[in-house]
Amino acid sequence: MLRRLLDAPYLLLTLVSLFWAGNLVLGRHAAGHVPPVTLAWTRWTLASLILLPFAWPALRKDYPLILRHWRLLAVLGLTGIALFNTIAYYALQFTPAINALLIQSTGPLMIAFWSLALNGERLSGGQAVGIGLSLMGVLTIICRGDPGVLMRIEFNQGDLWVIVAMVIYGIYSSLLARRPAMSQLGFLTSTMLLGLLFLTPLFAMERATGAQVIFDTTTILTIAYVALFPSVLAYLFFIRGVQLIGPNRAAPFFHLMPMFGSILAILFLGEVPHLYHAVGYALVLGGIAIATIWAPGRAKA
Repeated sequence: MLRRLLDAPYLLLTLVSLFWAGNLVLGRHAAGHVPPVTLAWTRWTLASLILLPFAWPALRKDYPLILRHWRLLAVLGLTGIALFNTIAYYALQFTPAINALLIQSTGPLMIAFWSLALNGERLSGGQAVGIGLSLMGVLTIICRGDPGVLMRIEFNQGDLWVIVAMVIYGIYSSLLARRPAMSQLGFLTSTMLLGLLFLTPLFAMERATGAQVIFDTTTILTIAYVALFPSVLAYLFFIRGVQLIGPNRAAPFFHLMPMFGSILAILFLGEVPHLYHAVGYALVLGGIAIATIWAPGRAKA
C-alpha cells in the first residue's frame, strides 16, 4: 500500500498541500506562544529524530553521494529547511492568514521562474493556463467572491517576509530536479540535518535575546503537528512528487493550500460555507487538472 501511495504523485501532492495548510493555520495560531526560530528549530530537530532510526542505513549507504553532492544538499537544507520555514513563521507574527494565503499563491510562479533560470525548464501552454485558472480560484476564495477585497487588503512587513519566503522556496523546489540518485530517506534526512546546522546559530541568538516559550496545550499540539505532518510526511511526499512529475507540474498544487485552509476554517472554526467556496474549489481543481494533464510527460522512478 505504501508503494502504491509513493507512486501516486497527485495524491502525494494533495496531501502535502493539506499538511502545509494546517502548518500555516497553526503557525499563525502559535504566534505569541512560540518564537519563530524556536518553533522552526524544534520542528526540524524532532523531525530529524523521528527519521534518523529509519534513515540511518540509507545514510550510511548514501555517504559517498552525500560527500560528492554536499554543496547542493547544503543549499537545499539552507533554503527548504532553515530559511523558508523560519521566515514564514516570523512573517506570521505580523500578517493575518488571509495575506499569507494570498502571497503563498505566488508559489507556482516562483517555481516557474526559478525552473527556467536554474534548469532551463519552460512552462508548457497547459501549465500556464492551469496555473492561471487555479490562481483565479484561490483569489475567488480569498476575496469571498468580491474582487474589491483585493483593493482593501492592507499589506505590512509580514507580507514582505512571506514574499521572501516564497522566493526561497521557489529556489528549493527547482533545485529538487537536480537531486542526487539517493534514497528518499537518506536525501531528506541529510538535508534536514544540514538545515539544522544553519538554523542552530539563529536559535541560539533568539534564545539569547530572552524570547520566551509559553508551554501550554497550544504549544504542545502545534509542535507535535509541525514536527510530523508538514515536516516528515509532507517533505517526503513533496520530494517524491517532484521526482515523478517535475517542479512545474507539481507547482499548481500550491493553490490547494488556500482551499484546504478555508475547509479547515469551516470544519474547525465554525465558518459558514458559501457559493464562492464551491466556485473557487472548482477553478482550483480545474486548473490543476489542466496543468497536470496538458503538459509534457515526465516519469522518474
